[in-house]
Amino acid sequence: MSDFHEAAKDGLSRSEFEAVLRQVGEERYHNRHPFHHSMTSGALSKAEMQAWALNRYCYQAVIPRKDAMILARAEDPAFRAAWRKRIEDHDGDDGWSGGIARWLHLATALGLDAEAVRSERLALPATRFAVGAYLSFCTNRTLLEAVASSLTEMFSPRIIGERVPAMLARYDYITQDTLAYFSWRPEQASRDADFALAYVLEHADTAERQQQAIDALVFKCDILWAMLDALQHAYGAPGNIPPGAFRPKAAS
Repeated sequence: MSDFHEAAKDGLSRSEFEAVLRQVGEERYHNRHPFHHSMTSGALSKAEMQAWALNRYCYQAVIPRKDAMILARAEDPAFRAAWRKRIEDHDGDDGWSGGIARWLHLATALGLDAEAVRSERLALPATRFAVGAYLSFCTNRTLLEAVASSLTEMFSPRIIGERVPAMLARYDYITQDTLAYFSWRPEQASRDADFALAYVLEHADTAERQQQAIDALVFKCDILWAMLDALQHAYGAPGNIPPGAFRPKAAS
């Protein structure tokens, strides 16, 4: 795999810069992770699927919070008007009818208790650390870096296109209703990625800023990869579930 940490040291043209950003996704997005491959091949147990849904909920729940931090730092009203759609997508008009609620439905359809999922108390420590690091990054780094970290959405339709048909075909307890969350996301992710990419291409106007944006996208890919690493370590054979985390046998 490529080392992207000096990709922009001499400055890149706009097209070269975009190509590097897309290459980051080609090489480092988590559709390349073995846990994802196990999921799409039908090799995951129901317990592993439950653990994935429960832990991923932590990430889904933090998205509108990180987007609110980005909004608070943006001075351009047009930017804020576009970016706040992300919060509406996840929270819904009433705070509980958007993507987070649909993810909770996915988790409960897999047999998990809704309150246990919402509490996040059974999530892996590594999941909580990764999600917290992402929120901190978007809070404390530059607005450009925070926006660039969201560019994983450029690759989201691809992983959904791999995941959904495979899950429906290979797990008889999963239905279209279970996966209702994913029916909304490709269109939303494409819209958001187009906006964020245009912003990054415009505002990363020096070699230093280009490198900051590339590093931010690498960081976000690392966050998503680390979450699957933790799941595989805890719930794959032979299993190393940390104290206090979700234990399928105890939950069943």
